Amino acid sequence: MASLSKDSSILIIGGGTWGCSTALHLARRGYKNVTLLEAHPIPSPISAGNDVNKIMEEGEPSQDDTEEQYLWNRMHQITTKYWKDDDVFKAFYHPTGIIFSAISDDVYEHIKGYTKGTESEWISLESPEDFKKTMPEGVLQGDFPDWRGFWKDHGAGWVFARGAMMSAYEEASRLGVRFITGPSSGKVTSLIHSDNKDTIAGAQTADGISHRADQTILCAGANSDLLFDFEQQIRPTAWTLAHVPLSVEEAAIFKGLPVLYNPERGFSVEPDAEKRELKVCDEHPGYINMVNIATPGYNEGTMHSQPFARHQIPVESETRVRKFLQEAMPQIADRDFSFARICWDADTMDRQFLIDRPKGKDGLVVAAGGSGMGFMMMPVVGQLIVDRLEGVIEERLQNGLRWRPEQAVGRDWQAIQDRHGGEGKIMDFHDVKGWTSGHMNKVQL
Repeated sequence: MASLSKDSSILIIGGGTWGCSTALHLARRGYKNVTLLEAHPIPSPISAGNDVNKIMEEGEPSQDDTEEQYLWNRMHQITTKYWKDDDVFKAFYHPTGIIFSAISDDVYEHIKGYTKGTESEWISLESPEDFKKTMPEGVLQGDFPDWRGFWKDHGAGWVFARGAMMSAYEEASRLGVRFITGPSSGKVTSLIHSDNKDTIAGAQTADGISHRADQTILCAGANSDLLFDFEQQIRPTAWTLAHVPLSVEEAAIFKGLPVLYNPERGFSVEPDAEKRELKVCDEHPGYINMVNIATPGYNEGTMHSQPFARHQIPVESETRVRKFLQEAMPQIADRDFSFARICWDADTMDRQFLIDRPKGKDGLVVAAGGSGMGFMMMPVVGQLIVDRLEGVIEERLQNGLRWRPEQAVGRDWQAIQDRHGGEGKIMDFHDVKGWTSGHMNKVQL
């Protein structure tokens, strides 16, 4: 493997959440020859991070943590500091608090686990009146049938996702990172392999240009396994979201709300300031798109999930969104959506991130497997990717984020992975009977 220096050529594939964060951290550490390839202008319309908001939770490790708990709590600790103190990120974190809620007994016990060790910080919610007191009068007008939960007004909230991603992009650009975007010049069609296949030497784009590099970082989200064989370690999985328009008067009342999260129904975050739209997501274990198209990791005829972009959601998802609203905010439950889309991520077997140098492939770092939790960790993920590139990553973190194909042997693509809601199962887009009305905006991947 070529030695790494500040003059080494480094190629980043993917200009979404993790790609922009990686570009920023490389530039901050003084790397002078960094190029990022992305098929779309930034913010990419297919990036999960190109969104009005994402949930953010603070945290820190404790001496009683298991290795898995330490991994997450340590990442929470580092990312919290970035969101609170870093000039690139701090303007976008809104610590408005969060409500965890549930309906069935087993899911209630599940969310109760979120409060473990910090029970004194949470207020128990046992009735519709309790829920309504968490927000300004007039916001929560529903009956909350069988809802129970917990609320705290600190230590969590939401981040303005698109704003944070653009801030990282702009600062990385200012520091000298070269961004090449577009369906021809920025779209990667393949990695460049050495003659003996043991080294990745860059990537080729749709315009036929070979971008050779000393080090390549692949962080293309759910599209990553279209370019490299992850040995079934990631499963492209999609979720669904919709925006509900509010009046000027309503938006003023809805300002500063805690996140309302129910893993059996869905969640909502306060409306964005620019368009006055309330983002609502229905909760379910996820959608997949099973195809038998050949990719670097799959022979033709072998079924696997492959992402596509669509600015509509299934009608069944719309029904779930409206059920969530009917139970919590019935006054807006029947309004037409102003926006809707499917949103892809990649699930690992254990829903822990995958950030490592794959065995037998010099010159390559892969970063994938956001597993629905990648954005809140955006600031720290770029740090961890560069730490792994340099070989200085904290040992306990490296172990949790390691290349681990042994976990994916005989993988069950239908596994719900501790998720709830919907019909309690993974759904396939091929089985969808209808999509929401309105102009369909399909985006080329």
